[in-house]
Amino acid sequence: MSFFLYMKRCALLAAVPFIVACGNGGGAVEQVEFELWTQEGEADNGFRYVETLAERYMEENSGVQIDVVRMETEELRGDFESASIAGDAPELLWTVNDHAGPFTAAGIIQPVEDLYDPDAFIEPVVMDGDIFGIPISSGNHLMLLYNRELVDSAPHDTDEMIEIAEGLTDGERYGFAYNMFEPFWLVPWLGGFGGSVFAEDGTTPTLDTPEMVATLRFLYDLTHVHAITPLEADYGTVDTLFREGDAAMIINGDWSLGEYREHFGDDLGIAPIPTVAETGLEPAPFTSGKYFMMSDAVGGELREAIGEFIAWVLTEERQLEMADELSRLPGRLSALEHEQIAGDPVLADSAAAMANGTPMPAAVEMQAVWDAMLPSQNAVLAGKLSPEDAAGEMQAVSETAIRAME
Repeated sequence: MSFFLYMKRCALLAAVPFIVACGNGGGAVEQVEFELWTQEGEADNGFRYVETLAERYMEENSGVQIDVVRMETEELRGDFESASIAGDAPELLWTVNDHAGPFTAAGIIQPVEDLYDPDAFIEPVVMDGDIFGIPISSGNHLMLLYNRELVDSAPHDTDEMIEIAEGLTDGERYGFAYNMFEPFWLVPWLGGFGGSVFAEDGTTPTLDTPEMVATLRFLYDLTHVHAITPLEADYGTVDTLFREGDAAMIINGDWSLGEYREHFGDDLGIAPIPTVAETGLEPAPFTSGKYFMMSDAVGGELREAIGEFIAWVLTEERQLEMADELSRLPGRLSALEHEQIAGDPVLADSAAAMANGTPMPAAVEMQAVWDAMLPSQNAVLAGKLSPEDAAGEMQAVSETAIRAME
């Protein structure tokens, strides 16, 4: 009898909904083992939460061994590709949706629609008509966060935001700050100026546009004309300034809410990014969340076993636990619409901010766009490149990178 058939028989005899430990007649204990890679962070307790889930599951299913490994987002992408080529990939990923593009292009993850009910969840990651990512959480969106000790209420538009920030900027404190070095923080404003990174086909870059020029000029002016932001600020700098009361308003993502809630208590204000006064349009942050993806090498009984773990993680009960522990919006619709979410001011405000967002493209071309936007954006903010030249450079670099993919 094969190992997996033997384990399946043992599971049935044990009357539990999963494969469990079973002696083989000699006293040894067989196990189902798989590796789970995640890019959840340590600072926001995301990684610890994943570890705890795995530990709880193993306690309830003694024949299961789950090895959880944490990596930075780009490290996970590169290492998973390398490990897949070498035939040594982890079986399961807990990661961001934009990894689906390069992974499906390389043929190293598999369709997973049969492992869950898509109608019960937010939009999954779909590539070429197949589902490659099962939603764990929704959101991953940017929003305006403010210190209620300094700002009475959220500004409604960018003119009001600038006015409030100018009144709070005094040489030691900034009225506004954001991560100036990542185009993820530029994208919402691009939407607010009526632009987007792709044409309607979802793969053709649309970066050399008047909307991109207006976006870059707006961001330049925040620093060099209105002088309400630091001259340079990466993610860590913005986070520290806000925590220490040296930045009254910032733009950050839903992943930060758990820590900020603990730090600020009722003084944490959350709102959608203010309307662009020049256009009257709402900024549109990318939305995605976190997703399960499975190595293309997994099959048979092991695939079924991993599917049982996924189903266990995504029950409404555990989805609501995640919302409570991480201040993160669930991927399961029944949990997202639960009274627990509506009754939590932080999560309710986060959901309102998410409503203005747009799903992040999972196309492989998205990486080329990110890579093209980054240096040109930074050059504009440093005063080394005009918005017009930067937009043209972004377009040219992205088109060249995409042609190289063909």
